[in-house]
Amino acid sequence: MRPAHLALAVLVAAVWGVNFTVVEIGLGHFPPLLFSALRFLVAALPAVVFVGRPKVAWKWIVAVGLVLGVAKFGLLFVGMDAGMPAGLSSLVLQIQSVFTAVIAFAVLGERPTRVRLLGMAVALAGIGVAAADEGASGSLGAFALVVAAAVCWGASNVLTRKASPPDPLNFMVWVSTVPVLPLLALSLLTEGPSRDLAALRALDWQGAGTLGYVAWVTTVFGFGAWGWLLHRHPASTVAPFSLLVPVFGMTSAALFLGEPVSGLRWCAAALLVGGVALTSLAPAAPSAVPPAAPSAVPPAAPSAVPPAAPSAVPPAAPSAVQPAAQPADRAPAQPADQPAASPAVQPEGTAWTSVHPVDVPAPERTGAGS
Repeated sequence: MRPAHLALAVLVAAVWGVNFTVVEIGLGHFPPLLFSALRFLVAALPAVVFVGRPKVAWKWIVAVGLVLGVAKFGLLFVGMDAGMPAGLSSLVLQIQSVFTAVIAFAVLGERPTRVRLLGMAVALAGIGVAAADEGASGSLGAFALVVAAAVCWGASNVLTRKASPPDPLNFMVWVSTVPVLPLLALSLLTEGPSRDLAALRALDWQGAGTLGYVAWVTTVFGFGAWGWLLHRHPASTVAPFSLLVPVFGMTSAALFLGEPVSGLRWCAAALLVGGVALTSLAPAAPSAVPPAAPSAVPPAAPSAVPPAAPSAVPPAAPSAVQPAAQPADRAPAQPADQPAASPAVQPEGTAWTSVHPVDVPAPERTGAGS
């Protein structure tokens, strides 16, 4: 990876880590559900004009929009508003990688290896240590809301993998249009119109700045830059940088919000990040169910699958162009004593990889074209 690309990957991780501190500040200006609704509204409205039409079916956009935008971010913002510290939130959300692996096994048949199972156990131990630390001084209810947000994040990762969007920025912008109305409705029902109107009337430069950061910097720039890096480098090269997100999250919360970092929290951080690394970066076992994602066979290469066999490339993915068949009278004669060439074997582990900020892709999924 070039130094400039390396710096960009670190910058994106820093942007996503600092985002938790910015959200904490923004929650001082907006009710949590209204803040989440405005975040998606501001992210979608200017960008949707420039990204073009959706490139995947609307059913996937709506599904991810509801699970990721409404459920995950709604639970996260409500949990942080209820007292979950910003730095700890950035750390606990890393457990989404474990939930992604569990849901992928249940839905996609992706069997975890022993190394991944060990990583899940280590990460869950980290969650236990973090819960013990938070329970001594904070709200376990708020902690549980953020863990529930991580579960929804894992589910959205599997949905995104099923959708296989060719352009992650286009996909994220259109996904951002879905949660706006449901979150606004929930805000009116639970937070009340008077509280929402009071927040909008009292909007100042700091509140507007937090809204602009979480919408344009975190969403539009962050996802755009991450997708750009994945276009130019293997997913296994880019993905480990997402493990820096809680490092920047905890550091920025300590610097700007004065959040203390106890010894137990550092222990939880070591266990969680180590477990997530094992879960996400270890090679995956061969899937028991044929993947529905597009194949990573380069478009320029001729297909190695015999015509009578089912193709390894799903119908939605561009298949390699086969050379036109020659007329029978021009076909070269095959020597009788020359053995027929055996077909090339399609390599395993080329499924599409999600580019979610902390959905750390496995190293074998290097064919991601997103």
